[in-house]
Amino acid sequence: MTDNRRTLALLTFAVTLAGVAHAGTAKTPWHDARQMIVVTTAGWNVDHGTLRTFERAGDGWREVRAAVPVTVGKNGAGWGLGLNAPQTDGGGPVKREGDNRSPAGVFRIGDSFGYAASVDTAMPYLALNATEYCVDVSGAKHYNRIVDASVVGAAAVKGSTEPMRRDLHAHGDQRYRMGFVIEQNPANVPQAGSCIFAHLWKSPSDATAGCTAMTPAVMQSLLAWLKPEDHPVFVLLPQGEYERLRTAWQLPAIAATDAAR
Repeated sequence: MTDNRRTLALLTFAVTLAGVAHAGTAKTPWHDARQMIVVTTAGWNVDHGTLRTFERAGDGWREVRAAVPVTVGKNGAGWGLGLNAPQTDGGGPVKREGDNRSPAGVFRIGDSFGYAASVDTAMPYLALNATEYCVDVSGAKHYNRIVDASVVGAAAVKGSTEPMRRDLHAHGDQRYRMGFVIEQNPANVPQAGSCIFAHLWKSPSDATAGCTAMTPAVMQSLLAWLKPEDHPVFVLLPQGEYERLRTAWQLPAIAATDAAR
């Protein structure tokens, strides 16, 4: 090889390496997040998983709590509408209204809520009352939003199956006593899924209609830890998808065995 050709080859190789490096460090839509909740499951159709919490440390992530069990949708998970681009390479179902699947992907964490007048959290908090509903009627004006029927009118929540004060509407149910919004389908696309929360579980063996559920102690710890200025995000993925996307999405490294707990 001549000197000119050798120089050209080296330059081409250097440009290629630079492109690969840039692709690996390209900003994600959640590049400003300094807190991350990660839930992994053993597969698309599994109704339970493992929750872990991370804080950004420099260019990486450090785990700040022990992993804990959670329950997810009765039928597992399906690709939701969040911060990440739609996925086709990894297969898996797509989240739809009423499918009993938890949305998979990366999502902003929204307001917290609960039955009490206040809770120990820095996140915006909604003290729920008897007339508040999350509207799960696709195509409704307030689809995928928590609204107060005394403000928007009873007709606006007609047909909704999500009264937020479940203790008053569902025989003392405590599952929404503490929780926070997972911002699935923020554009409120019809039939794409609605009213996705992290909330308390009924029991370790009771899956959800699409939310992520946990013990009161875990929820209290999360609410006290979350800070709006740290732009927290919620990640839910089957373990195989997590490993496939981890580098491109700049997610923390986790042990593969954790998802099967």
